[in-house]
Amino acid sequence: QVHVVESGGGWVQTGGSLRLSCVGSGGFFFSHAVAWFRQAPGSEREFVAAINWDGGNTHYADADSVKGRFTISRRNAKNTVYLQMNSLKPDDTGVYYCAASPQQAIKGDEYYRAGTSYSAWGRGTQVTVSS
Repeated sequence: QVHVVESGGGWVQTGGSLRLSCVGSGGFFFSHAVAWFRQAPGSEREFVAAINWDGGNTHYADADSVKGRFTISRRNAKNTVYLQMNSLKPDDTGVYYCAASPQQAIKGDEYYRAGTSYSAWGRGTQVTVSS
């Protein structure tokens, strides 16, 4: 059973950057697809980005949301998936969660966007962007 732990959250001003890390343990993390979700206060959890097991395929939330500002990547040798967040806005504030799925086959976009696709979830890391 894979376990994931997020880190790297914090407080930043508008326009700033943060890099989140998701470290996997307890299983074959390197063979898992991994995604980032976020949840703002009073809002539902939403998909941010996902990467397949070998890093060859990435998926992002809608263009107006994070694409072009956020980059997901992974280093399987370190059992770590990253989310580089640039040009942060107050709307990016929330708790960011890492999730892992044992799915190795390439799936459609809808698979990666669905929270039900992931069996392992972290406790989240808080990101606060001030205006």
